[in-house]
Amino acid sequence: MARTEVRVSGFGGQGIILSGYIIGKAAAIFDKKNATMTQAYGPESRGGACSAQVVISEEEINDPEVSAPSVVVAMSQEAFTTFTKDLDPGCTILIDEDLVQPGASRDKLFAIPAMRLAEEMGKKVVANIIMLGFFAGKTDVVSREAMEQAIQSSVPARFAELNLQAFRRGYDLAVAAA
Repeated sequence: MARTEVRVSGFGGQGIILSGYIIGKAAAIFDKKNATMTQAYGPESRGGACSAQVVISEEEINDPEVSAPSVVVAMSQEAFTTFTKDLDPGCTILIDEDLVQPGASRDKLFAIPAMRLAEEMGKKVVANIIMLGFFAGKTDVVSREAMEQAIQSSVPARFAELNLQAFRRGYDLAVAAA
């Protein structure tokens, strides 16, 4: 596996940093790869711009900076506008279709109504986990099993089943749309 760079972006309060952490944990602990994660967020605790950058590789990672992402997840319009400029044509872009209007079409852009699906489940806070399922189903960055293990070990035990259901919902939609 070559170096894979992933950027998860949105606004504070959407679980963006947790999403990056789960991707990195799935890769490093459960898929036995090397992974680094860095994060950036504005001074606001909620509502400000936020991103998590994850680098995954079979080889040692000497530079944790994401400069040419293979995958960009955008869960807000601001994140999409900021992080999809000057991407390589092969970059996969995943968006929440209710929160992001992409404008011009792109070859590898995939959309899911993550927030709407989370609301249907009765918990808006799992929109990021639905998006992680979509991410796992649309890319081969980490395995489904590793993601499920990382989710289960990263959320409070009383919410593990809800989060796994959310993940599977996103994953199943990604696979069904393939």
